[in-house]
Amino acid sequence: METTQLKITGMSCDVCVQHVTKALQNVPGVQQVQVNLQAGTATVQHEGAQPQAMTEAVDEEGYEAQVT
Repeated sequence: METTQLKITGMSCDVCVQHVTKALQNVPGVQQVQVNLQAGTATVQHEGAQPQAMTEAVDEEGYEAQVT
């Protein structure tokens, strides 16, 4: 299993965390997602998921994501 770290900007509350988590969970190959509101990060464990697909999923929810 691979792990990808993302820097997420634009989150301000727990609802934002839920939106980002759900968006990442819907990316094919993603197994587990942990989003940290305070740090503005997401840790994604996956098998074969493309980091670009992860960032695009978050961007579609109105936040910005970058692979760190």
